[in-house]
Amino acid sequence: MPLSNTLLGQRTIATADDMHEFGRTIGSQLVAGDVIILTGPLGAGKTTFTRGLAEGLGVRGPIQSPTFVIARTHPSLTGRAPLVHMDAYRLGSAAELDDLDIAVERSVVVVEWGRGLAEDLADTWWDIEFERPIGGVPDDANGSVHGVAHGDENDVAHGVPHGDASGDAGSNAGDFAIDASDLDADAPRIVTVTRESR
Repeated sequence: MPLSNTLLGQRTIATADDMHEFGRTIGSQLVAGDVIILTGPLGAGKTTFTRGLAEGLGVRGPIQSPTFVIARTHPSLTGRAPLVHMDAYRLGSAAELDDLDIAVERSVVVVEWGRGLAEDLADTWWDIEFERPIGGVPDDANGSVHGVAHGDENDVAHGVPHGDASGDAGSNAGDFAIDASDLDADAPRIVTVTRESR
């Protein structure tokens, strides 16, 4: 995978424009067969990042969250690999992801909410975790944020619909555990990039 190791580690992304630019930087380095798994709570910047990645990769837009269609393919405008943008939030197992029959070896694949489901798509992948403050503000010179929501998508505190312990929203779909006014839309995001393998 040609993605530069200088992109590994944790960083603070200050604005939505910066998140888009970070995605563009990564997208410009990706090739067919690369798999990116995005993890983080609602509103953390996963789709904004993916829009930038798509721009860097040179694919046709618009890039929208594929929550209800599960996967969208965006053909290349530059002769590079197409982007397959997937959202695994509504999938119950890795087998359902496999049923989509995505040509991973010929595409760049980005899977939102993919941790625990998408790791079998490739032998190695890039795991990118997004954290966002919920009622938190930086409290020290290093930008540490209290009240940061980490990327466990089954945690009700992250704005995932109420349901049973499996994360099944059931009949309460749309009933969120947090008040939207608690979300710090303009607060910096903490983004951690790691390279993983089976």
